[in-house]
Amino acid sequence: MNQPDMMRPQRVQTWIFDLDNTLYPVTKQLLAHIDQHMGNFVAKYLGISREEAHIVQKSYFKKYGLTLRGLMLNDGLDPEKYFEEMSPMDLNEVHPNPALGAKIADLEGRKFIYTNASAQHAELVLDRMEFTPNTFDAIFDIKAANYIPKPAIESYQLLCEKYTIEPTSAAMIDDIAQNLVPAAKMGMLTIWKKSGAEWAKNIETENHINYVVENLEEWLQSIKEHTRI
Repeated sequence: MNQPDMMRPQRVQTWIFDLDNTLYPVTKQLLAHIDQHMGNFVAKYLGISREEAHIVQKSYFKKYGLTLRGLMLNDGLDPEKYFEEMSPMDLNEVHPNPALGAKIADLEGRKFIYTNASAQHAELVLDRMEFTPNTFDAIFDIKAANYIPKPAIESYQLLCEKYTIEPTSAAMIDDIAQNLVPAAKMGMLTIWKKSGAEWAKNIETENHINYVVENLEEWLQSIKEHTRI
């Protein structure tokens, strides 16, 4: 949906990219691995069965946007302990895509990763994708957000304060439509990267979404081709 009075991508000064399912597809196998990884941690930390942990895990994710956040608020989890004990994910299904990295690097303005995951996870993913180290100016992860996950608007405000981002000259790309609501409220251009994920099904394009993109690489190429328009 392209509204005539909104900022055009060519005029964006700051680009904010989500990571998982935005820059690369999270396969069912990888999603299952993440789910099991988290479930095992919850079971061990709370001293409950794997079946009970699954219920807690899904309940916290639905209520707080992040299982980790629920464990912190309800069960006194020290997030540092979580990141110490959680080993890196198996990222064998994340494939190289240096062409996408080159198109992002070629964009005018600053570029940031904004993720509910850890910076370590983001760095491993970008390495697997063979992005050059200078593609992004910084990674704003869950720790930098004081463990307040998207779509809580406080997290977006922290990002903008930390890096002196003017929201009305920024664009945000995310695969979860709900995560674009706070960005739109702050005045950002919003790009919904559609994916095959379960939470992306039966979602209607609402007014807080400026662009719907199925192929991010092609869309970025189209911006480059129309920079003089």
